[in-house]
Amino acid sequence: MTQVVHPARALWWLFEPVHALTYFSPEARAAYESAGLRGYWRGYFGGRSAPLGAVDAAPVVAAFFNFAPQMVERALPELWDRAAPELALQARLDGATGALGRVLVDVKPDLIDRSVELLERAVDGLDCAGRVLAAANAVLPRPDGSLARLWQATTVLREHRGDGHVAALVAEGLDGCEALVVRCALDTRRETLQPHRGWTDAEWDEATARLTERHWLAPDGSLTPEGRRRHLALEAATDLAAARVWTHFHRSELDELAAALRPISTLCRADLPPTTPIGLPNAS
Repeated sequence: MTQVVHPARALWWLFEPVHALTYFSPEARAAYESAGLRGYWRGYFGGRSAPLGAVDAAPVVAAFFNFAPQMVERALPELWDRAAPELALQARLDGATGALGRVLVDVKPDLIDRSVELLERAVDGLDCAGRVLAAANAVLPRPDGSLARLWQATTVLREHRGDGHVAALVAEGLDGCEALVVRCALDTRRETLQPHRGWTDAEWDEATARLTERHWLAPDGSLTPEGRRRHLALEAATDLAAARVWTHFHRSELDELAAALRPISTLCRADLPPTTPIGLPNAS
């Protein structure tokens, strides 16, 4: 049976790989290191939280949601002594556009330009109430250059969706570690997620026990029918929260956006690791 995918999710699958180059490309790592953010996680936390300003760890723990507090606290606020938010923002944009320039070198410029036009229309129509990361990114100055604009538009849209996803997780009564345990019960190895989010073995095992007590998980760690139902409900809520902006587009425009983005997304996805912690379906 063919799975029906919500249009908002189908579009996210297309624009997320464009944004995600900032986490995995050598150009991004080099740009952060040149700015003084040496070490992968300084670049990650510095670049992604820079739109919020020189914040302490607590708001980043809240906004990013599934990182262990102690992991964020090792980076923040110390990294702002190495690179002010303005420098981190420029580094993340430089790294992203450098990666896109390499990956999309053979893509027709008109596909990039049309993608930018339609994605920026979507950004201009976003309601960011209750979405702190999206709002902080949406008010940044629009950069020069089509690749920079492409990356920034996809970034605002993915943070908007991510903020809605966090709200759905909270509404389902999940905390950050529990959300990761559920993800691993679906399609990801614990060894892939746990080290990248900083939770200890004890914290992970306690989260697993809580989910078992609440009938999300069976004793063998697999999702129960109740767990699958509730997971589908939170994913549907995420799609619904991300869908409103796309209702302002005609179906023909959404088809045009998908057609323009698809070759761009395919090349960006091929440049990412086959398995990532960011929620995209694993590459086949």
